[in-house]
Amino acid sequence: MFQSYRHVHFVGIAGIGMSALAKWFLHEGIKVSGSDLSINATTQDLRKRGVTFFSGHAVSNIAEDIDLLIYTSAIPEHNIERQHAQERGISQKSYFETLGEISKSFSTIVITGTNGKSTTTAILGLLLEAAGYDPTVLVGSLVPGFKDGNLRLGKGRFFVVEGCEYRANMMNLDPEMIVLTNIEEDHLDYYRDLNHIQQTFQAFVDKLQGKGMVVYNAMDPGTAALHFSRSVGYGFEKETDYFARQRTVSQGAQQVSVYRHETDELYLGDLKLQIPGEFNVMNALAAISAAMELGIPFETCCRVLEQFKGIWRRFERVGVWRGADVISDYGHHPTAIAQTVQAAREFFPGRRILLCYQPHQHDRTKKLFDEFVETLALADHVIVVEIYDVAGRNEEHNVSSNDLVLAIKKKDSAKDIMYAEDFVAAENLLCDVVQSNDVLLIMGAGDIDSLARKLV
Repeated sequence: MFQSYRHVHFVGIAGIGMSALAKWFLHEGIKVSGSDLSINATTQDLRKRGVTFFSGHAVSNIAEDIDLLIYTSAIPEHNIERQHAQERGISQKSYFETLGEISKSFSTIVITGTNGKSTTTAILGLLLEAAGYDPTVLVGSLVPGFKDGNLRLGKGRFFVVEGCEYRANMMNLDPEMIVLTNIEEDHLDYYRDLNHIQQTFQAFVDKLQGKGMVVYNAMDPGTAALHFSRSVGYGFEKETDYFARQRTVSQGAQQVSVYRHETDELYLGDLKLQIPGEFNVMNALAAISAAMELGIPFETCCRVLEQFKGIWRRFERVGVWRGADVISDYGHHPTAIAQTVQAAREFFPGRRILLCYQPHQHDRTKKLFDEFVETLALADHVIVVEIYDVAGRNEEHNVSSNDLVLAIKKKDSAKDIMYAEDFVAAENLLCDVVQSNDVLLIMGAGDIDSLARKLV
């Protein structure tokens, strides 16, 4: 597939997806180099694996023997390395164009939707592994049990990968099965509205041409507008193909009874999960539904999921600080925030829930402003850090995190909510409010995870 290349250079290599792809090329025996403005644990790990890493972008980073340049969507066409590569006639592909090429060599299962992609991808990959299918899995997080963290290389026919909906990137992929978690308004700097998002997902589903299977969230209103030729639904409703009932939460775990609906309902068994929230039951059901359609027994699914403790930055317990449990979470959409706060209340009953949140993108914050005001107020005490600027996006700075704080205060003047201009200010505020036995949620898709690690 890419064996003809001698040296592949990644521009924006520090990202979770790009670093996984870099590892894939390394395993193929291809020389890998890369550049990024960020220096983090990912870049340190890549260096240890033999990647030549450059801090910052420069013409000198483009070695003479480079014959393919792969760039992330955050890297514009006028980037100095991309421009130099173009002048030299070096082939260039985006991250998703490259994944699309890889997907053509496998029976590809794409996990897509607004929320839950990484967790569902990780679970399905682990289920296929346990069943002996030896899949290749590329996930936007780090998975305990995968030697390479965000990548599992297998020799089997299945490739499990996330399909990001931003700028319709998933359209590059060539799926045989699609798992659709949900559809909500997001990425409104690209999409006009929910209808535009649904049209794009419909176009992606239509790539199956009636031959492949869609596993979809039958409870999601956003998905209801789509049309499928071959599909199975999952949820908490009896009418769905796979459904859960009798959900109980106790002592940091949850359990549901799982059924399959054919001509009549068939009780499959009880499923125990160590990961919190009704949303994670849905993620597990999505993976189980796909796995069982591929012939994997329910008992195998249960065995794997009972041991599954989650993935990096998805309700990840990073440690204890000042007697409070510190949890890092990638969630940055209003729905994800609401679900995570609710999950914390269920798993830690009677304890105070503190939320330190960093909004991701000015455009998202402005267009979903009212939804953020509603969901941020769900925690007992809230600190909102200034909005994270996303590389490669020219946004108007016409909204601030302080606007969210003021709007919440206007609705409830007694609400414990504060604004922090940066992580130093956030840490100082947390020092004043965190008490022993609190649960501290540190959330956002930007670099706020570094604050969680620093505290513990």
